[in-house]
Amino acid sequence: MDVLENLEEPRLLRRRISVDDYHRMAEVGLLPDDAHVELIDGEVIDTAPMGTRHRAAVMRLSQLLHEAVGRQAQVSVQLPVQLDGQSEPEPDLALLKVRDDFYANALPTGPDCLLVIEVADTTLAYDVRIKVPLYAQHGVPEVWVLDLGSNLLRTFSDPQGGSYSRATALRAPGVLGLPGLPGCSIDFSGLF
Repeated sequence: MDVLENLEEPRLLRRRISVDDYHRMAEVGLLPDDAHVELIDGEVIDTAPMGTRHRAAVMRLSQLLHEAVGRQAQVSVQLPVQLDGQSEPEPDLALLKVRDDFYANALPTGPDCLLVIEVADTTLAYDVRIKVPLYAQHGVPEVWVLDLGSNLLRTFSDPQGGSYSRATALRAPGVLGLPGLPGCSIDFSGLF
């Protein structure tokens, strides 16, 4: 007889924490300053360490975005976006609507984002299956996932009903326009 036969899956009660709890944990030292974590649906998630290729892609994209948008948008690099009371991811890059206070008085939210970019080296499944739908649910109009493992740019746009209705995978993306910023584009040539 199988010792696991007739056993139901356990129903684990999870205590989800709020963004406020998450911030308090950091303030009192429960989350060390050098912790690589983000809050997703009330759970503190460890993020993967960043390899050299990932770092280089983030730095290059940051430079390209700054050059492309000038003062028409604000570029956020690995800083939190508060999606709701239980989710505060830290996308690799976010192109934000301009605010005079540079978001000093409140973190950017989904509607403040014009574009979110995630760079995926070892985190593709997490980025695409967990984070992309979360961004869609909270009104981020477009998400790009730079898939370093496959040398693809995966784009997600037109959020409807908690998911994106359009998704593409581009092997040689070339020049792409930036959402919400007519006349602004970046050239992906040579990024891979």
